[in-house]
Amino acid sequence: MARPLLGCIADDFTGATDLANNLVRAGMRTVQTIGVPDGVLDAQADAVVVALKSRTIPAADAVAQSLAALRWLQAQGVEQVYFKYCSTFDSTPQGNIGPVTDALLDALHGAGQGFTIACPAFPENKRTVFNGHLFVGEVPLNESGMQNHPLTPMTDANLQRVMQAQTRRKVGRVGFETVARGAGAIRARFDALRAEGVGVAIVDAIGDADLMQIGAALAGMPLVTAGSGIAIGLPQNWQATGRLDKAQVADALPAVGGAGAVVSGSCSTATNGQVREFIASGRPARAVDPLDIAAGHDVAGDVLRWAEPLLGDGAHAPVLVYATAEPQAVKAIQAKLGVAEAGEMVERTLAAIARGLVERGVRRLVVAGGETSGAVVQALGVRQMQIGPQIDPGVPWTCAATDGGAHIHLALKSGNFGTPDFFLKTFGARA
Repeated sequence: MARPLLGCIADDFTGATDLANNLVRAGMRTVQTIGVPDGVLDAQADAVVVALKSRTIPAADAVAQSLAALRWLQAQGVEQVYFKYCSTFDSTPQGNIGPVTDALLDALHGAGQGFTIACPAFPENKRTVFNGHLFVGEVPLNESGMQNHPLTPMTDANLQRVMQAQTRRKVGRVGFETVARGAGAIRARFDALRAEGVGVAIVDAIGDADLMQIGAALAGMPLVTAGSGIAIGLPQNWQATGRLDKAQVADALPAVGGAGAVVSGSCSTATNGQVREFIASGRPARAVDPLDIAAGHDVAGDVLRWAEPLLGDGAHAPVLVYATAEPQAVKAIQAKLGVAEAGEMVERTLAAIARGLVERGVRRLVVAGGETSGAVVQALGVRQMQIGPQIDPGVPWTCAATDGGAHIHLALKSGNFGTPDFFLKTFGARA
């Protein structure tokens, strides 16, 4: 079996599928693992993405998990390592992007050595970096709604400043005027920054053409850190050397049959809109109230009893189960239950509901929210996913086997991704 060319470490499960989706679209057969596998990779793949749930855990734990993933990827023989984080650079002054980047560079180059980039740009999903500042659509990151994130509120759009607070290394920048001149100019700027003692460079990007030029400049760099956008520019490097077939079909999935369901735990602005659109369509939806969970009610059982007759005999109309709420409602719940406690209760309940839905015949399942997706795939016992066709930018269908023996199509959606009608159109975009 040929060795994978690219090995990726993602800090949450939806981010992992987002990255894998872009690699598949660019021609790399890609497998996503849930956590670090125990043995060798059991699949033919050009790229492998190790999905961790490390975005919001203590920085020391995130570092330990990421280093374990690195060691496994090195054992598979990968040539380049990619640390993937959110396109909204979700983090706090303590991490976890900076500490993990430092640890990976230390492991690959020696303590305090090495050089890499940081670029969360994904223009197709309206994430751009200009003059070192991250924009979501037309507004700076800190005006996008991310300033209200319950776990990682982002109050500064200046990535050089955000990253410098987290890393031991000096942070520099590759400006758009350099990126616009192409891969050669970008490489020259990398060399100049290295000479200045810079270890991490924030790179501007406002369009896909920029990602392609940056990708070409990254050929041979041992470690890349980025959102998922940079991934579209990396496969060309192996295609240019004939080691990756430009013509191969990378997104084919085996067919499945059965009912459809959406489980939504994200409280992002985008997901709130998607839930409203689904409910307005008249399709069946059921809300999960954290206060009911805290009161000891059998919320999962109640939801599953409601859903079972709606699933029918392979019904095609999906059901929606959601804990999605507006920021003020979320803050009120957190004030009563505690931030961590509220989140964990909801995740456990939604994960139990998702498992129950699959046991009742759901074979096409969409999960919204990074933390929720992590809880769901763990509850289902999914260990590996084959990446299939894209539904919306950053969100592909995947095919996975559960520990109960069911083969399902599974889509893990980052809270901020997808058009307003995402939940409605997803089941028309069948893999």
